[in-house]
Amino acid sequence: MDEHQILGFVAAYLKKKGFKQTEKVFQEEFQQNKSNSSSNSNLEPDIANHLLAFSQLENGPARYHNGYSRLRTWTYSSLDLYRHELLRVLYPVFIHCFMDLVAKGHIQEARNFFTTFREDHEMMHLRDIQKLEGVLSPTHLKEMEFAHSLRQSKFNIKICEYSYELLLQHLHSTQSTTILGIINEHINFQVTSGQPSLISDDPEAVTLTGSSQEAANQTNQKEIHWGLLEDSLEERLEKPGALLSDSEKGDGEAKEGENDESKKRSIEGGKQGASVKKMKKDKGGSATGKIGKAEAIVVPAAPRVKSDLPLPVIPTEVEQSILEDLRNRVQLSSVALPSVSFYTFINTHNGLSCSSISHDGSLVAGGFSDSSLKVWDMAKLGQQPSSSLLQDENDTSQNEQMLGKSGGKRQYTLFQGHSGPVYATSFCPVGDFILSSSADSTIRLWSTKLNANLVCYKGHNYPVWDVQFSPMGHYFASSSHDRTARIWSMDRIQPLRIMAGHLSDVDCVQWHANCNYIATGSSDKTVRLWDVQSGECVRVFVGHRGMVLSLSMSPDGRYMASGDEDGTIMMWDLSSGRCVTPLVGHTSCVWSLAFSSEGSILASGSADCTVKLWDVNTSTKVSRTDEKNGNTNRLRSLKTLPTKSTPVNTLRFSRRNLLFAAGALVKNA
Repeated sequence: MDEHQILGFVAAYLKKKGFKQTEKVFQEEFQQNKSNSSSNSNLEPDIANHLLAFSQLENGPARYHNGYSRLRTWTYSSLDLYRHELLRVLYPVFIHCFMDLVAKGHIQEARNFFTTFREDHEMMHLRDIQKLEGVLSPTHLKEMEFAHSLRQSKFNIKICEYSYELLLQHLHSTQSTTILGIINEHINFQVTSGQPSLISDDPEAVTLTGSSQEAANQTNQKEIHWGLLEDSLEERLEKPGALLSDSEKGDGEAKEGENDESKKRSIEGGKQGASVKKMKKDKGGSATGKIGKAEAIVVPAAPRVKSDLPLPVIPTEVEQSILEDLRNRVQLSSVALPSVSFYTFINTHNGLSCSSISHDGSLVAGGFSDSSLKVWDMAKLGQQPSSSLLQDENDTSQNEQMLGKSGGKRQYTLFQGHSGPVYATSFCPVGDFILSSSADSTIRLWSTKLNANLVCYKGHNYPVWDVQFSPMGHYFASSSHDRTARIWSMDRIQPLRIMAGHLSDVDCVQWHANCNYIATGSSDKTVRLWDVQSGECVRVFVGHRGMVLSLSMSPDGRYMASGDEDGTIMMWDLSSGRCVTPLVGHTSCVWSLAFSSEGSILASGSADCTVKLWDVNTSTKVSRTDEKNGNTNRLRSLKTLPTKSTPVNTLRFSRRNLLFAAGALVKNA
C-alpha cells in the first residue's frame, strides 16, 4: 500500500466525519512532507492492513444492517420509562440507511434491509413505506421528489435529557460510526429537561422540517388578522336581547319531523338511491339550552377586520332568512349537544365519491364515479312513488325508466357534464348554485333553480380533489393533484390567484370566516394558510403523520381543526401557528369536520362509521402545566354516535345548530 492510498483512506474518513478543518491541515502537511522528503518510505504492513480493513468496513453495506440492528435491539430492551422516546429515533435512521444503500448502488442489500425491518414502521408510516418501496436504483432516488425532500430535510425529535445521554452512550460504546453519522446529519434533537413526555400527548414529538427551518419559523411570524368581518350579520345580533329564548323550537324540530328514530324514507333512481336516517336526541338536551347560552357569553368577542376582497351584496330576502336563522339558533355547550339528522345513501354500489348538504339541510348532493352529480330535495321525499320501493338492485336501468313513467319525474335532479369521477361538491351559502370538481381537471357551476350547467372553469392540470364556496358566496377555492390551490370568482373563467408551495397533492381546502384567508391540507402532511389578496403563505402547520383530508375553521376565525388519514384531529391556533391540542379517538380516516355556529362544539366524521362531538372550549383552554404533565383530560370527547355500517363523509351544522351528516351504506360481506 503506497502513501497515496493511505492519504485517500484517511482523507475520506475525515471528510465523512465532517472534520473539514482537520482534513485541510492533513492535506497541507502531507504535501509539505512529500516535498521535503525525497525518500519513499513504506508503511508497516500491519498498519496498512488495518487501514485497508477499516476502509472496507466503513464502505461495506453490512455496516448499515449491523448498526441499525444493534440500535433496534438496544432500544427495545431499554427501560420502559425511556423506551417510547428512544423508539422515535428508529424511523429516520431506517429510511436513511435504506436510501444510503440505494445511493451507493447496493440495491440487493438495500432491498434485504428494507424487507427485514419495514414491519417496525408500517403502523405509523405506512404511506411513506409504500412510496419508498418503489425506489429500486440511485436514479429513482434522485427523481422521486418525496425521497429528495427526505434527503434534504431533518427530523425534529423531542427527547428528554436522560434519554439523549443514554443514546449517545450506546452509540459511542458500540462504535456505531455509520449510525452516528446518519443521526448527526438527518436528526435535530430538541432536548428537554425533566421526565419524558408521552408521544400521544405531544403532537410535535416527531416532525419533519425542511432544510430552511429558519424560513418556516419566519413564515409563522407574519401577522394575520383572524377576526370577523365588520358589519357582519352576526355582529348585528350581538346586541342585548337579540337572541330569542324560544330557540329550542328552531331548526331541529322543523327539519327532523317525526320522533320515530327508526323511520326511514328511501329514494331510488339510476344506479343509486338515498335514505334519510333520522336520529332524534332526548328532549332533555334542549332543556339545558339556557345553560349553554350562559357559557357562550363568557367567550371574548372576536376582533373586527375589513375584507380584502370586494364582497357581493347579499339579497335582502336572503339576508332576512339568515338573520331569522341566527335569532332562532340553539346555543350548544358540553351539556346541550346538537340534534343530528343523518342522510344515508343506499344502493350506490360503491359509486358515491363525495356528498354535500346545503346550509339549511333541504338539499343533498352526491358526486359519483360515473361522472354524474345528483341533487335530492328533502321536501319531495314524501312524494315518492310506491313502485320505487320495489326496485331490484340488479335491474336499476329498467326501473329508472319505470320510475320516470309512473312518477313523472325522477326523485333527484341529474346534472351531467363531467367526463370523470366527481370528487367534491359545494353549495353556495347565499344563492341557488352548486359547484362540482372532477377527475377531468375542471370545476363546473350549476344552477339548482334552472337545473343547468352555467360555467366550466379550466385551470388545473390534474384531478381537482376539493372545491369550496367562500362564506359570502361568489368566490370559491379549489385544490388539486397538481399541488396547487386556486381562488376563483363565479364571473371569471380563469383563476384569480394560484397558491403553490405544497410538496404533494393538495387534498382539501377551507375558507376563513372573514374571507381573507384559505387553508389547504396536503398529502405532504402539512396544512398551510394563505393570504387571498397576495397569494402568500402566512402559516405552515406541521404535526400530522398522515395526509390531511379535512379542515374546518371556527366561526370566530381564531382556531382551525384538521383531520388526517390516521384518525388524528389537531386544533391549531392561527395566531401562533401552534397546535393547541390533538383530539384522539377515531380509528380511521377523518373525512369531515364541522364547528357549531357559536364554535363551542366540533363534530368529526370518519371512515370508522362514527360521528364524534368534541368540547372545543375545554380543548382550547389548556394550561402549560397540564401540557407538560401530559394531562389527557383536555382530549375531551363529549359523545360518540355510531352508524350501523355507514362511513361518514360529510358534516354540516345549520345556522340554527342542527347537525346534518351523510354517507353511503356499506354492505357487510
